[in-house]
Amino acid sequence: MRVYVPLTLPGLAEAHKTGELGSGPFVAYAVTPALREWYLSEDIEELEYAALSRASLASLRLLAADPGAVRRRVVVAVDVADGAASADPDRALDPSALGEVTVTAAVPLAKAAAVHVDADDAEQDVAAAADALEAADGGDDDAQFVVDGADDHELLWYATQEIPNLV
Repeated sequence: MRVYVPLTLPGLAEAHKTGELGSGPFVAYAVTPALREWYLSEDIEELEYAALSRASLASLRLLAADPGAVRRRVVVAVDVADGAASADPDRALDPSALGEVTVTAAVPLAKAAAVHVDADDAEQDVAAAADALEAADGGDDDAQFVVDGADDHELLWYATQEIPNLV
């Protein structure tokens, strides 16, 4: 199963140093039955893009919690054994949990397929989105507009060999 692990650049640096994305359990995003139902598509590429987008929002939440981190979202795509990741059926209808899975096993960074990171020119919009996230969660439409503005920036694809240059 392909999962998308939300990180920050400091989190990616730590994973690079330790050689592990996480020792489990940790939250990632994947094409879950609830995500399929919500997205109404059978195109696996579209569904994986939706899971990647959910992970990029989770990365934004990590940035909001870490004011010292460089304001660039980071998502690592990695394949794990089917039994290593599972969705919580009790949260399947919760919109904030769409695509969310819990990875229970340790995941070596060497298993990563790719890394997705914002370009430098996204930092200002991502910083504004991280600052507006709490207000957006509270229902502020203007803040939600700012948060959505971060999605105007596509995450760039990097090969895993490029991780040392990213961190």
